[in-house]
Amino acid sequence: MARRPAIVEYGEHAWTLGQGLLVVLGALLVSSAITQPFTDLVVGAGLVAADGWGETVVRTVFQFVGFGAAVGGYLAIADDWDLIGIGRIDPRNAAVVVVGTVVLLGIQFAALFVFDQIGVSTGENQAILAGQSAPTYFLYMVAVSILFVGPGEELLFRGTVQGLFRRSWGAWPSILAASAIFGAIHVPAVVGAAGEAALYAVVAAGLGCVLGYLYERTDNVLVPCLVHGLYNGTIYAIQYAAHVT
Repeated sequence: MARRPAIVEYGEHAWTLGQGLLVVLGALLVSSAITQPFTDLVVGAGLVAADGWGETVVRTVFQFVGFGAAVGGYLAIADDWDLIGIGRIDPRNAAVVVVGTVVLLGIQFAALFVFDQIGVSTGENQAILAGQSAPTYFLYMVAVSILFVGPGEELLFRGTVQGLFRRSWGAWPSILAASAIFGAIHVPAVVGAAGEAALYAVVAAGLGCVLGYLYERTDNVLVPCLVHGLYNGTIYAIQYAAHVT
């Protein structure tokens, strides 16, 4: 069987990359379009105070609902519902979730220790800074992380983007590419110098590789959704404990 010309393969790879980037851009646009109006409705109804930590929590919820809506819209328009693998959380997958969460936390704290030893910083995520004066914020964000942030980001980056890339590139190139985009998308949320934001993105990309590997091994997007949500939730729980003691 004759091998296809390299230029054809490169063209297919470039098209796949473009698809993934367009999906991410679309998710950001949908999220931006719905987050502020719906947050304003909640604030206007008097459910949370304007410019307080409650508004930040509500804004975060709608941001990641927007991600999920964008993914659903893409799957419907493309009629590609088989793109994302979803299954039940059986005992094996539950064990993977526990181990995966511990691994992510281990990588996070190991990286922070190494950075501290060499005198560098990754900056701080705005989502953490929002609760500095109101520890209760961190408790709400535990639930928001598990129910909205983890699922929203994993449906987008692992389920959709990594899924698209896998069809053209195979497993590991798709994991690495999706994780690189995942890391880069966090840069605007970092408070700090450009170098600190870049280092934050590298760490986020590394964590994304672990999540991508878990998805690849289980073919069940609920696994990285839970791992991601529990990882973030644990970070917020630690922040809460640190601010109330």
